Amino acid sequence: MDLKQLNAFIAIADLRSFSAAAAKTGLSQPSLSRVIKQLETDMGVVLVDRYHRPLHLTEAGAFFYDKISAILTEIDTVTSMTQRLSAPSAALNIGFVPSVLYGLLPEVIAALKQSNPDIEVNLKDISSYQQMDALKHGEIDVGFGRFAHQDPWIQQILLRHERYVVALPKAHPLAHVREQRLIDLANNRLILYHQTHLPVAKTLVTSNKTSRTSTAATFTTDAKSSAAHTIPNSEHSLINEPITEPLLHLFAQYGISPFMTTTVSDLQVALGLVAAGEGITLVPASLQTVRTEQISYQRLIHENVTSPIYLHTLKDFVHPKIPDLLSAIYQVYEQRGITYRQQKFTSMP
Repeated sequence: MDLKQLNAFIAIADLRSFSAAAAKTGLSQPSLSRVIKQLETDMGVVLVDRYHRPLHLTEAGAFFYDKISAILTEIDTVTSMTQRLSAPSAALNIGFVPSVLYGLLPEVIAALKQSNPDIEVNLKDISSYQQMDALKHGEIDVGFGRFAHQDPWIQQILLRHERYVVALPKAHPLAHVREQRLIDLANNRLILYHQTHLPVAKTLVTSNKTSRTSTAATFTTDAKSSAAHTIPNSEHSLINEPITEPLLHLFAQYGISPFMTTTVSDLQVALGLVAAGEGITLVPASLQTVRTEQISYQRLIHENVTSPIYLHTLKDFVHPKIPDLLSAIYQVYEQRGITYRQQKFTSMP
């Protein structure tokens, strides 16, 4: 058994076609067939059911695929990390989620370049979830994200929490209310935009025995409407259907379900719909300079309605310039009077 055989098998399992897998691997179709047949002979099991179109994996093949694909991913990651350890890039490749760019990231990069005039910085717009793979494959060296991730290859530090504000159309009846409550916003269409969701966790919902509403439908993540309501603290209980959409989770913490939701592809589209009067949304406070002609941003009274900012990198390889990046971050925080707890990555001087 060798890597050529394993990669050929993975290609067939992914594409369910010998011809497509042959094109991907650069092998002729007869050569690919011989490679897979040899792998099956070496293992003494049939991995691919060749009598179905598209091709199917046997039960043994599906089990082997599930286990070996994870191993091959680790091999690719280790290979990439080894190459970077032997010859670290002079450039610092930084991944970021768009909301961070509207905040202090430009100031941080300016401070970094001021202390390191010769540094080359490359910025890449990439979601929190995608940053994990990008780190492993060497596409970025460090990433700014909004979500905690559990990954054996990645280490994270929490930089700070940023308060959410509510974004409302200028013509909205609440547009000039300086301090907003989530319950007062529940009868609006809430525009959702996060591409990454929270880790699965239990959420509090009603256990009121007089209610006939299905608990599974109490909080919804699609565009179907449900009556806005609150849930008394004394009636909280746990159910097995967690709410992982970040904005819905914030409402659910207070026992509130928005009247209606619409999901869009990104934050800019969400703000565009708010500007057009199609609903409201919640955004980190650093976004409140966007579309101010059409949008009113108002403070939420709830102090725990925040969006965290994380910095993450590989556990076993910290780019030599990341300590300087952290110093620049904390320098900007000091200048802005932002509360933070100074941290550093492991394997970092």
